[in-house]
Amino acid sequence: MQIDIEATNIKLTAPLREYVEEKIGKLSKFLESLEKDGEAYIRVEVARRSHHHIHGEVYRAEGNLRFPGGMLRAEHSAEDVRIAIDKVRDKLQREIRKYKTSH
Repeated sequence: MQIDIEATNIKLTAPLREYVEEKIGKLSKFLESLEKDGEAYIRVEVARRSHHHIHGEVYRAEGNLRFPGGMLRAEHSAEDVRIAIDKVRDKLQREIRKYKTSH
């Protein structure tokens, strides 16, 4: 699975990039039966809503997963960027399971 990471209003540091690749990369095991040659592609955006807000759910993560035969999308906002990434992974994992049972 190919992972493309984009950052908006936030610096994409090496530790953050590694975190996204590790957490989102775990989805590939759920896609094994849907892809044959690693055709799955996910675009992950991590963002901070603005530089002015410092409290509340200021971080957002979004994942758009494309694979042979379908596309899934998840988005989550949280107080910490890592929590938002984890929630997006969890939502996509649930969507993959739903897709597999319906097809």
